[in-house]
Amino acid sequence: MTAPGSRGAIVIDTDVFSADLVPTSRLAERYVPIITGRPAFISFQTAAELRYGAIRRGWGEARMLKLDSKIRRAEVVHTGPELVAICAQLRANCAAIGHALAQREHNADRWIAATAIRLWIPLVSNDTIFKAVPGLTLESLT
Repeated sequence: MTAPGSRGAIVIDTDVFSADLVPTSRLAERYVPIITGRPAFISFQTAAELRYGAIRRGWGEARMLKLDSKIRRAEVVHTGPELVAICAQLRANCAAIGHALAQREHNADRWIAATAIRLWIPLVSNDTIFKAVPGLTLESLT
């Protein structure tokens, strides 16, 4: 974890980014000191995960509008040749050290980590899968 006083840009993982959309979640308030006032990026993968989850749970129009507004306030990083190359290299690096992020079931998480690595900024996540990922700076409370 980097120093909590760091105030540069961040990539926010799905778990932290969406926490305030879940009425019973305490995760959002826990991460306020880390994310408040910082330029925020999310991966295209996070936007897709959020929309899929909302559709699957049958969110109504008002809640969907709140989600869309939240996504629009962040800068969405889309895929391209550079991100694809970084993601592939990240998988190879993780496989070489036996890190679980190399596994197929973590394809989505790998895109999110690759986004932070590509931008040279920390990833804010509460997911332990990102611990000790080569080349990734993680800001987490776990």
